[in-house]
Amino acid sequence: MSDKRTINPNPPRFSFIFGRPFAPLYGWVMSLRAAWYKKGRFKSRKLGVPVVSVGNLTMGGTGKTPMVMYLAKLFADRKVAIVSRGYSSKGKGDINLVANGHELLLDVEQAGDEPYLMAESLPGVVVATGKDRALVGDYCAHELGCDLILLDDGFQHLKLQRDLDIVLFKVDSFLGNNRVFPGGDMREPLAALQRADCFVLTCVSEEKQAKAEAIKVALQGRFPDVPVFFAGYSPVSLKDGLGAELKIENCSGMKVAAFCGLAQPFYFRESLADAGLDVKLFKSFADHHRYTQGQVDSIVARAKKMQLAALVVTEKDFVKLADCSCGLPLYKLQMDVQMEPAFAAFILASVGK
Repeated sequence: MSDKRTINPNPPRFSFIFGRPFAPLYGWVMSLRAAWYKKGRFKSRKLGVPVVSVGNLTMGGTGKTPMVMYLAKLFADRKVAIVSRGYSSKGKGDINLVANGHELLLDVEQAGDEPYLMAESLPGVVVATGKDRALVGDYCAHELGCDLILLDDGFQHLKLQRDLDIVLFKVDSFLGNNRVFPGGDMREPLAALQRADCFVLTCVSEEKQAKAEAIKVALQGRFPDVPVFFAGYSPVSLKDGLGAELKIENCSGMKVAAFCGLAQPFYFRESLADAGLDVKLFKSFADHHRYTQGQVDSIVARAKKMQLAALVVTEKDFVKLADCSCGLPLYKLQMDVQMEPAFAAFILASVGK
């Protein structure tokens, strides 16, 4: 992809400079691993039910969780299981059943924040985690009777065969600094994208449309048989823990404090601006951060001193604050995934209804 530098001119992170000499070796190992899976030297499991993987080539957030939730709703007429690694969770069993389709079985610490959020937001969907996702998927299919598996962050998890590989790129960051880890953001060499069945560029807005089109041209130049779709995310409401909801159009100009624990907090701040909120105080923490009451109290104290109306967090952060008390209203910013109609048609045609 000869024009990738102009598409993604991000400077490399300082740590990547020291890792750059080892990047070719890591890339070679990942390529060899993929080749051995393809040749059958490493065994992979076929479940007998459709498996749809949502993943990415780069490290960091690309919108996988909203995409998995979108797909779960798209297949609402089937018994769907979401299978996840459960990063940062305390659930260490081979199979950790977060939700059985009827009720939540684990708390957020045992489940992990994203699996818990998906289980809480998707009644009727099975959510399970485990290091060996082939084992977890087999359990969901054959013990729980699930007839479709959504594999969260599954592009590199080749131990489980899939019927459809969806690879996501965030339009702003695309390939990071265009180098393989540990010299860059890419988990595998670019050639790994030959395994993909479709690409989705996320966080595409009107302002980023031209950049998205340029990336699409570059991807189709290298992988002409793989379709490229665009996804946008728009704020729709503020919702509290009791279910009370404020529509975004009624929140314009509200003075708030906001905080999050994300790999890329910039995008949350951008969404707050899109919602028309007047963010007077913003604090970011590390991805998957576990909040203490003291940290919340500190933010609340500053917000009260500034006479702010409320606290606003992401949906992922909201589930981790259930046990914290706040002296101000606490809302989660609810986002809506906007996909072009052709994407749903492609997925349904590929997997079947």
